[in-house]
Amino acid sequence: MASKAFADSSDAFERTLKQETASVDKKLAAERAEAYAETRNLDLLSQNGTLPVTFSSIAVHGAKNTRKSFLDPVFQPLVDSRNNAKYTLAEMLAQISDAVGKMQRFDIFHEQIQVHLSQPSQVDPSSTPTDFDVALRVREKSRIYLKTGTDLGNAEGSAYGTMFWRNVFGGAETLSLNASAGTRTRSAYTAELSAPVLSNPDLRLSFEGLASSTQKPWASHEEAVKGGAVKLNWLDPAGDKHQFGYTGAWRQITGLHEKASASVRGDAGDSVKSSIQYLFQRDRRDNPMLPQAGYLVKAATELAGWGHLQGDVGFSKSEVEFSGAVPVPVPGISRPSGVSIGAGFRAGMLYPLPLGYGLNGAKPSRLNDRFTLGGPTDVRGFTLGGIGPRDGADALGGDVFAAGSVNMLLPLPRSGADSPFRLQLFANGGRSVAMSSKARRGSEKEGKKESSHQGGMSSGAVWNGMTSATKELANGLPSLSTGFGLVYAHPVARFELNFSLPLVVRKGEESRKGLSVGVGINFL
Repeated sequence: MASKAFADSSDAFERTLKQETASVDKKLAAERAEAYAETRNLDLLSQNGTLPVTFSSIAVHGAKNTRKSFLDPVFQPLVDSRNNAKYTLAEMLAQISDAVGKMQRFDIFHEQIQVHLSQPSQVDPSSTPTDFDVALRVREKSRIYLKTGTDLGNAEGSAYGTMFWRNVFGGAETLSLNASAGTRTRSAYTAELSAPVLSNPDLRLSFEGLASSTQKPWASHEEAVKGGAVKLNWLDPAGDKHQFGYTGAWRQITGLHEKASASVRGDAGDSVKSSIQYLFQRDRRDNPMLPQAGYLVKAATELAGWGHLQGDVGFSKSEVEFSGAVPVPVPGISRPSGVSIGAGFRAGMLYPLPLGYGLNGAKPSRLNDRFTLGGPTDVRGFTLGGIGPRDGADALGGDVFAAGSVNMLLPLPRSGADSPFRLQLFANGGRSVAMSSKARRGSEKEGKKESSHQGGMSSGAVWNGMTSATKELANGLPSLSTGFGLVYAHPVARFELNFSLPLVVRKGEESRKGLSVGVGINFL
């Protein structure tokens, strides 16, 4: 019995071994066939690159959930009779490569798209020796993605749920639904439907909805927001990103703390913002979460309440950001060392405007529109909103700000440049200034002819106030801090654990000496 059991076990082992060997052989054979086909195509191109050719047909296999009418505009220009008679073999392959690149950017197919070229059967009397059939084999990505989890940030924890539906109507549309709740963000619900325009993966139109309730303890209140937006996103030939959109939102400052300051209480209640925005971004960094080389240029502007935009708040809000990094070579190491020096700069201005088309009657900016400065992902060594104007314990935000930083990233001992961990040495600082109350009352000193209109400020008072606030940025040293820490660059977000030491703290500002945790995708 024992020998029979041993024989059965031996036979089973041999069968398993043969199956695994056959599987490996098939994989090797497929890899060899693919390599052979690639070599053959390269030889064909090198020997016949200038040969005049035409497309006989183009077929896409495997796109079972994608509409033919959606894919047709991608390939129609290739087979158009006006272009089809002008191709060389090299130009044909370049056109196919461009079409494959577009299909990959739709983000509904896996990256590996197989392309097969063949000549039609010469039995077909309409074919010529220079006609080619093109067949593309694609594999669609999963359509529905669900995810739940928890996030832990600086003094905040949250739980979230996400549903992502890809290729909703067969035209690379995406529907994203998100819900989260936490210690600071009590609740947040967002929905976004996005679709490419004219089958162009670099031009997308999106519709968004938002409802959130967020605690802002640095200003003793809670803010509730409900609204929607429509945005057009496009990528230009240089690879720069653009976004133009409209947003309408109802905002409410509520849940005031019993010790809330008079400034916070003065802005409490409802407001309606109706605005248009434009965003430009040029990102040439090698890694957005852990840049070792390259630079980032980003500019955003928003116009609210002016002209036909309506709403009850009017302003022009602009912000610019520059950052870059350079690798530092280490003597004796030929490969990248993982050592780099980086720098960043951000600045912004919020300029009050009158509602409609008038020149006078602008009202001072509101608490929920101003810039906040300071925090573990901003100017380290200061609390959230810790830099800038305050009323007692409440951070009020600024109408003008500027901030900058320099840092050095070093690989951990016994880890190389490819490791996502780095040691960080940094120094950063900034200033945030609000238009002074004197400037806000400036229209009263300009005489009756230039007095405030409809309870607001005259254009002269606004100009003088903003000019004074901008000059104040350079008055004395900015708030400064330095420190060191540990950085972990995850593909989704960047984590920092830093020890900060404030060096310059202006009167009334709130610094934070010691350890802090920062989690986010944007860092100063």
